[in-house]
Amino acid sequence: MSFDPGNPAAGVIAFQYNPAQLRRTLAPQYATDGAASETLRITGPPRESIALDAEFDAADQPGQPGVTGVGVGLHPQLAALEVLLYPKAATVLRNAVLSRLGVIEVLAPEAPLTVLVWGTKRVVPVRLTGFSVSEDAHDLDLNPTLATVSLSLDVLTYQDLPATSLGYGLSVAYQLAKEAMATAGGVAAASRLAALSPSLRPLTG
Repeated sequence: MSFDPGNPAAGVIAFQYNPAQLRRTLAPQYATDGAASETLRITGPPRESIALDAEFDAADQPGQPGVTGVGVGLHPQLAALEVLLYPKAATVLRNAVLSRLGVIEVLAPEAPLTVLVWGTKRVVPVRLTGFSVSEDAHDLDLNPTLATVSLSLDVLTYQDLPATSLGYGLSVAYQLAKEAMATAGGVAAASRLAALSPSLRPLTG
């Protein structure tokens, strides 16, 4: 979902089918000054990237006639994803006017905050970095009716966002949830180990 005050209606994009595979990559951020005392020092959360393929089928979508009353296939679903990559047209036009009026510094448009909701345990702010679509079937008006969208996402962390933003809070909550699950998993593993052999003691570091 995206949080865009200018267009709240386009804020929720539901994947029609859960992708069979979600690929995640985590790159750690270690100190790089080379000193032995800094070898294990972490300068921030890892840079996480996500890749997935989402499938859409117009046959399973509710009727969505276009402005002329004619069916539009999967255009609304694809457009909702694609506009995450566009600056708002209204902002572009406003900046063009300001430029013509001689305003020296015109700020680049800001994208809406985009959040990937993948179950209750993974709700993370993301930035869309790659988008490709395979339109595999079309109707008689050449509207796409079957499509697979490949998405590449960078997970945003509290280092990337202002402390007052919703994304900052979601990022902190995401890390806290990971730490809680890791702790719970460690306790469960230690309990199983103790049950198997009371003479064994878990190693702690």
